[in-house]
Amino acid sequence: MPSRDFFHSVMRIGPVQIGTHRDRNGRTKHAAVCTSDRCGWSADFSSQSAAQLAARTHRCRVR
Repeated sequence: MPSRDFFHSVMRIGPVQIGTHRDRNGRTKHAAVCTSDRCGWSADFSSQSAAQLAARTHRCRVR
């Protein structure tokens, strides 16, 4: 039975949301996702500080 995929500790930095979740191996991961229309940028990080840095430096190419 697959585990439920849900996010907790969700925070927002500009248009980017950061959420903490567990991957399929049970390790804690931090996902950063841009919520702007037509941007489509997202990335997984092993530390929350790396996800926050990526969120602060993210620039959407779509204008």
